[in-house]
Amino acid sequence: MYLYSLTLQQATGIICAINGNFSGGKTQEIAVARGKILDLLRPDENGKIQTIHSVEVFGAIRSLAQFRLTGAQKDYIVVGSDSGRIVILEYNKEKNVFDKVHQETFGKSGCRRIVPGQYLAVDPKGRAVMVGACEKQKLVYVLNRDTAARLTISSPLEAHKSHTICYSVCGVDCGFDNPIFAAIELDYSEADQDPTGQASSEAQKHLTFYELDLGLNHVSRKWSEPVDNGANMLVTVPGGADGPSGVLVCAENFVIYKNQGHPDVRAVIPRRGDLPAERGVLVVSAAMHKQKTTFFFLLQTEYGDVFKVTLDHDGDHVSELKIKYFDTIPVAASICVLKLGFLFAASEFGNHGLYQFQAIGDDPDVESSSSTLMETEEGFQPVFFQPRRLKNLVRIDQVESLMPLMDMKILNLFEEETPQIFSLCGRGPRSSLRILRPGLAISEMAVSQLPGQPSAVWTVKKNVSDEFDAYIVVSFTNATLVLSIGETVEEVNDSGFLDTTPSLAVSLIGDDSLMQVHPNGIRHIREDGRINEWRTPGKRSIVKVGYNRLQVVIALTGGELIYFEADMSGQLMEVEKHEMSGDVACLDIAPVPEGRQRSRFLAVGSYDNTVRILSLDPDDCLQILSVQSVSSAPESLLFLEVQASIGGDDGADHPASLFLNSGLQNGVLFRTVVDMVTGQLSDSRSRFLGLKPPKLFSISVRGRSAMLCLSSRPWLGYIHRGHFHLTPLSYETLEFAAPFSSDQCAEGVVSVAGDALRIFMFDRLGETFNETMVPLRYTPRKFVVHPKKKLLVIVESDQGAFTAEEREAAKKESFEAAGAGENGNGSADPMENGGDDEDKEDPLCDEQYGYPKAESEKWVSCIRVVDPKTADTTCLLELQDNEAAYSVCTVNFHDKEYGTLLAVGTVKGMQFWPKKNLVAGFIHIYRFVEEGRKLELLHKTQVEGVPLALCQFQGRLLAGIGPVLRLYDLGKKRLLRKCENKLFPNTIISIQTYRDRIYVGDIQESFHYCKYRRDENQLYIFADDCVPRWLTASHHVDFDTMAGADKFGNIYFVRLPQDVSEEIEEDPTGGKIKWEQGKLNGAPNKVDEIVQFHVGDVVTCLQKASMIPGGSESIMYGTVMGSIGALHAFTSRDDVDFFSHLEMHMRQEYPPLCGRDHMAYRSAYFPVKDVIDGDLCEQFPTLPIDLQRKIADELDRTPAEILKKLEDARNKII
Repeated sequence: MYLYSLTLQQATGIICAINGNFSGGKTQEIAVARGKILDLLRPDENGKIQTIHSVEVFGAIRSLAQFRLTGAQKDYIVVGSDSGRIVILEYNKEKNVFDKVHQETFGKSGCRRIVPGQYLAVDPKGRAVMVGACEKQKLVYVLNRDTAARLTISSPLEAHKSHTICYSVCGVDCGFDNPIFAAIELDYSEADQDPTGQASSEAQKHLTFYELDLGLNHVSRKWSEPVDNGANMLVTVPGGADGPSGVLVCAENFVIYKNQGHPDVRAVIPRRGDLPAERGVLVVSAAMHKQKTTFFFLLQTEYGDVFKVTLDHDGDHVSELKIKYFDTIPVAASICVLKLGFLFAASEFGNHGLYQFQAIGDDPDVESSSSTLMETEEGFQPVFFQPRRLKNLVRIDQVESLMPLMDMKILNLFEEETPQIFSLCGRGPRSSLRILRPGLAISEMAVSQLPGQPSAVWTVKKNVSDEFDAYIVVSFTNATLVLSIGETVEEVNDSGFLDTTPSLAVSLIGDDSLMQVHPNGIRHIREDGRINEWRTPGKRSIVKVGYNRLQVVIALTGGELIYFEADMSGQLMEVEKHEMSGDVACLDIAPVPEGRQRSRFLAVGSYDNTVRILSLDPDDCLQILSVQSVSSAPESLLFLEVQASIGGDDGADHPASLFLNSGLQNGVLFRTVVDMVTGQLSDSRSRFLGLKPPKLFSISVRGRSAMLCLSSRPWLGYIHRGHFHLTPLSYETLEFAAPFSSDQCAEGVVSVAGDALRIFMFDRLGETFNETMVPLRYTPRKFVVHPKKKLLVIVESDQGAFTAEEREAAKKESFEAAGAGENGNGSADPMENGGDDEDKEDPLCDEQYGYPKAESEKWVSCIRVVDPKTADTTCLLELQDNEAAYSVCTVNFHDKEYGTLLAVGTVKGMQFWPKKNLVAGFIHIYRFVEEGRKLELLHKTQVEGVPLALCQFQGRLLAGIGPVLRLYDLGKKRLLRKCENKLFPNTIISIQTYRDRIYVGDIQESFHYCKYRRDENQLYIFADDCVPRWLTASHHVDFDTMAGADKFGNIYFVRLPQDVSEEIEEDPTGGKIKWEQGKLNGAPNKVDEIVQFHVGDVVTCLQKASMIPGGSESIMYGTVMGSIGALHAFTSRDDVDFFSHLEMHMRQEYPPLCGRDHMAYRSAYFPVKDVIDGDLCEQFPTLPIDLQRKIADELDRTPAEILKKLEDARNKII
């Protein structure tokens, strides 16, 4: 079995983010690392975040830093990854790529304890960079420039200290003196030697300054002094002429200013009033903003509160450190303050936010200062504050993020053409159920009803140079309606159009006159209001028309073509006639090329299943240049011109080319390339779009020509970052469309469907999925689908939080205390965290502030029934008494008394620290009432461990409780044990069944294949895996095969050998005799691992599904970072050979950006086996043209054929 791996949605979570001028010039960009992807983002003028460039680096990015050489105009990016190399990148604006400036190897690959790459620190003047490991090693590289002003890098200088753990590193700003780096370190050499544990309890963290002597080219430990043991983070303080230099040490509950030879200046971090006393406050992310004369810091704590920190200093002496409450936003992994007055928060979980500064926190607010620090017997006096609504910041955009994806199912619950992906995402108050549909999201601007059923719509400008459209023209079966576009859209009668007849085409002709084609002729409306009419000869009428700005071709009944051209004065002149052999099905003329007065090509589709290209040159007018036969009669034709681009904003080199697109009657879109000189057709591709024949329309997207195809659903064909994308739109069926441009909506589309006129525009291009979101209350764990009623049942649980009732009561109290008792929303329902409507009356929105924290042994949990069609929660059961739900399944027991029941596995009083502990486990059985919309508890059964896995099996319930697999039947008061097997190694976390086989996943020991003998009432294991695997996800593929994923980011398939499988099925004892002999405490048979692949991200869910109507199934997976990918099985040996060779050439010719070897990355834990990396193959179009040709020649193909193969491989999956 060979598989093709493809990421469908890139990771959406962010590990770290930095900001800087990477493209040069004034604008600031944000570079973000999403695991193995490096993205460059930029807020546009409307405050929406746009992705400028995105590149997969095939390695784990652990840290990012940016630096600028003195006097330079742009910033470089330093990347710390798992490649054992330091890589310096420069963003190339012209080609829209990252150029690798330097790559220096210093250690082994992989994320190791003592190999640097975890920490990066840069000298603020850009003269040196330090790369640190978690332990022992630190290397300093000196950065300089040569005579040609190119960046140079020195050999590494060592600053190692063995037996030392490092917590944080930063550069110290000391002007142009020797560069200094600061680190928080902990020496564990004594603790290592002392078996009593005395030394480890006395171990002390130190703040150490390392000085790089540029003259001697040597690094020395300059200064070291003890620091709070809670210290976790360092922030650089401006120095030289800008400030006092030194560092801020962020520790538990404190921020301390430290510098060599300066007394400590310490202030407490204000804490929330409702925080339990046992919990400290840690700073998790920080940003510094420097203005001309002053500077301030923004520090965010682990609860999401942002504080503004300022220093009062006189020269180098700091007299006071103030911490003032600023605002509360969701907890971020990184925050970036941009010069334009934006703050970008890369959220830890849930959507990322872009905020705009309203103020910089100069108003009085809760503040703690080093001068008012009070010491009491218990320690320092805390300062309390109450979170409030946003005051200094306002959110203007958010970037959707699925991180972490907890569970996912692919189902077609809405009876649409393609299935939907239902995913559980997020954590705590930011958790949600997201319904993903393949396709682009669109925003509807307007919908208005029309008098009757329109058949077509056009928009037209009055003059070529106009920016916006003047009229919308709608055609009905017997009339034409003209609407003028202004502040509002209203009907006009003085436009010159004939309104008593249907129209076939309306357009601008020449520079300033309008044309209306109707069945009986052509009406030409000049700018001054004069009207010329051309009438059809005899009784014939016009059936089809093709036109551009200067040329018109009409087809009469019987197949006669008449060609008109606009002359210099703007008059339409008849040029040529031509009889076709039969009726014409459709026409199109290519757009007029820049600087020409006519286009050369006319395409004519006929009912004899052919498309012909005719010439419009005066020399050989209406002569046939080439013929293409197609599989069905063409319904609609469109020439799409792709402008030449050299790099530019889409990062690919392609010459100008002309595509002819035909929508055929059988629902297929057929694309061929037209030779710009001879008109010959080549390189044809086809794709099934839907059940209706596609109608094609030319529109513009981001200033480029694009194609809208209207079949049983709309599709958009456009170029994005060098790739041609053909993506469905998540919108209803449309009949006819035209581009629309007005001052409210620069690039929209106006369309007709039914009796409505709709105006819409596209949101974010380049996305594979768009989502609708249902907010949830706690962290979702698992969900199941009610098989008949199509309802979802979700179990959610959180540790260390209060139940909704307790939160409501506390909220009510705090309002009453604040005097907002009755007039506030004291009586509000304990509803979910708000979606987008954060501005509603609720002064404390949980989604933004997080839940108030409770003691860590307290659990809250609920079971929710959701109707996905309406997104309504029909039932919500809060579990009482410190219980938390972990697993769920639907089960039909033998006695059909209740029909489908719901089993939920819960645990009471779960504790992970200091050691794992629990009071009891339970299995609840619920019945569905009121059409499955409500749940009613039948009974609950106490068990001795945590039921992490439940599954229906032959009319009974299988439960995995710790290391025991047990079979239950339904009793009146509780579940009854029928059979069990206690021989599993650790903890059962997944159970799947097929016929009489049971596939059990163990948390640490991979899969076990079991059988149940009914006559002897016995469960036994007949095969297992010989490789230890820490399972995180599993899925049953076929009778002998299981797919699994482990916590190190690998996906693997195991298969029972064919002969063993047959032997077990034929053996009357089913392999039981062998099992009783027992080999080495394991099963007698072993499964083979047939597929190995390192995804590079922890896979949390696997599912077998097909994303295309009638397509073959793939294995789909979702990961913690929020990416969704697919593994698709190859059907032919030729494809396997082709793609494995392409992959081999890509590995050699185009090594990954961050210096990791691609083969080694995909084999990080186990050698990659029988999987071809589609993500690497899909980087082929971004290669330089000459490299593409070189690879194509070695494969005996053309680059176009390779692109076609890649497109086909992708279209088989989505």
